[in-house]
Amino acid sequence: MSERLRDARTARGWSQERLVREIERYARQHALDVPTTASLRVYVSEWENGKRKISARFAAILRPLLGLTDGELLGEAQTAGPPQVGGYDELISRIDSARSVGLSMVKTFTDQTELFRTMDRQAGAAALVDQMTGHLARLEDALTFAVLPDTRRPVAQALAAAATLAAWQALDAGAVERAWRNYELGKRAAQEAGEPMYLAHAMAEQAYVLSEAGRPELAVALVRDARRAGGGSMSPRLQAWLYAAEAELCAKVGPELANDCRQALDMAASVLPPGDDARDPDMLSIFLNGSHLTRWRGNALAMLGDDDAVSSLYQALDSLDSTFVRAESGLRCDLAQAHLARGEYDQAQEHLRTARLLASRTGSARHRRRIDQLTQRL
Repeated sequence: MSERLRDARTARGWSQERLVREIERYARQHALDVPTTASLRVYVSEWENGKRKISARFAAILRPLLGLTDGELLGEAQTAGPPQVGGYDELISRIDSARSVGLSMVKTFTDQTELFRTMDRQAGAAALVDQMTGHLARLEDALTFAVLPDTRRPVAQALAAAATLAAWQALDAGAVERAWRNYELGKRAAQEAGEPMYLAHAMAEQAYVLSEAGRPELAVALVRDARRAGGGSMSPRLQAWLYAAEAELCAKVGPELANDCRQALDMAASVLPPGDDARDPDMLSIFLNGSHLTRWRGNALAMLGDDDAVSSLYQALDSLDSTFVRAESGLRCDLAQAHLARGEYDQAQEHLRTARLLASRTGSARHRRRIDQLTQRL
């Protein structure tokens, strides 16, 4: 427990004093009573030294602050209750309830996922951990007790979308095992729903977990397999997204896949629908237009040390939607990396400073780690 709390705190670049201030800020916002500042300092120190157990009261505050589940924060396995003998009445009741899940209820699930996606884009994933955990549990429950395919398929599609979003949020919060498991859940749900697009998207995003874990070659293989899994049923915008993801992952491998990276970027540009619209009506989790692709191109070229990266990235920054707060943090990191490759250290430092502020605002442990890595090169 002590190491988990300390790791989650340091992943955000927070000192113990900063964690105390965040606890107090959260308590004020939610009208909660907490001990004095001096007492909280003692609590944090004792939590991290293993001298005090985190109570349920403080776990409810720390979960949204750090973006962790109870199991990740406390190191406690979530155990089910004792096995129930009989229970047929309860089972039939739940099956009957699942039969009543019609299109209106599925739409409600989908709308909730969309709300969480919007909140995540603007404010980050950490504060949503409890809501997303409950949302997934309700969807899994609805699917578990649905019997016939015409009921199961729409619920499974909604679950695939929600699980993939939850996985990306977990990856952003630094909870990589939860991210991996949620991607597996999303893939299973997509297969049950008979939705190759959702399967391809979950597989391609899961490739980023491999890349973050230091296996970029395996990540490239997985994203290419995702394109094969999607087959001919994918929308043009999703095809472009997959090619762009492949290009980024090829760039992370290094110069040996530089040509593959550029070819994938060219393919993305060739299949991307024209116009300013970014949202894919067939795949609501996909946002991609020419401006976004320009940013992606700049990101990949920056990793390859290409001089063209800087102009592409500044062009993307000028056209970036202001609601994409986390995306701007990543874009600022890309600019810092591009300037570092050119030996322009002052510009790199300026962008890293802004990126750090944005990463703190969204609670992105993933971006914070990249910022620290780039800062070491200054």
